[in-house]
Amino acid sequence: MKDTMTLTAMQTYQGRQDVPDDFDEFWQKNIAALPDQFDHVIEEQDFNTPNLRCIDLYFKGTNDGNIYARCILPKTSEKVPVIFHFHGYMGQNPDWSVLFSYAALGYGIVAMDVRGQSGRSLDNAVFNGNTVKGQIIRGMIDGPDALFYKDIYLDVYSLIEIVATFDEVDETRFSSYGGSQGGALALVAAALNPRIKNCVTIYPFLGDFKRVLELGNHSEAYDELFRYFKFHDPFHQTEDNILKTLSYIDIKNFSHLIKCPVKFVTCLDDDVCFPSTQYAIYNRLETEKEHLLLPEYGHDAVNVQLNDTVFNWLTGSRITFEI
Repeated sequence: MKDTMTLTAMQTYQGRQDVPDDFDEFWQKNIAALPDQFDHVIEEQDFNTPNLRCIDLYFKGTNDGNIYARCILPKTSEKVPVIFHFHGYMGQNPDWSVLFSYAALGYGIVAMDVRGQSGRSLDNAVFNGNTVKGQIIRGMIDGPDALFYKDIYLDVYSLIEIVATFDEVDETRFSSYGGSQGGALALVAAALNPRIKNCVTIYPFLGDFKRVLELGNHSEAYDELFRYFKFHDPFHQTEDNILKTLSYIDIKNFSHLIKCPVKFVTCLDDDVCFPSTQYAIYNRLETEKEHLLLPEYGHDAVNVQLNDTVFNWLTGSRITFEI
């Protein structure tokens, strides 16, 4: 295990900083400022999949973002449950064919491209300060309202609200799922939008920023934080203010808002999203939860049993394993 904290200490670790006093109010205010109805455009795709409806969904996000998501809905007279899938940092949503497996069991699947990353969602905003690398640092010198990830989290909320208006979906059976950044967004979805009734998160990103700095985490995912201090503030004179601002997008601070069951996966050899930062999120959850640990894995793809386990969690299937 690469984390410097013992596994025993992690069992009760709550993270390096408390939740801001106005955290809940901050997010309630931002959600209240969203429109009552979200303008969106749907474009039907014909992939010769007679039992599936495949949709390109576009909508306008906050701060001039243009958001894209893929939607797959089984063609049936019954209203279908929906799984919201979120991708990792700097990536994009999976190929259509990868998403079809959930539709085979009668589930809708919705996968959003995070704005400004590798997919089709666009970041059209202007930010002060250092924007040379990464989206965590975007807007942070101007305070919580200017944070780039604030808008991404609002995109997640808005996407769920839009899909809830589709005639063919059962809005009482929504789930969220993802790994790394996607794991973080799955938790944000459950925290900000009560329509999410089930959440699966795998080694979530964006948690416990103070601990990240203490660990000296120079992985690609967090490199932007270290570059900010190295090239902009080498004496860390702004560290307290920066960390206070980032606390509004720190995933551990959303945990108390989640009311649905959470399945949580941590790889103990993870040196990108260190296990202690994940435990800071998990230990703050106040709902039904289960933690699955993978001692030999780091922040990489787990292709043995995990995909089937997650599939079981999300769909209620009973795929078994031979050991």
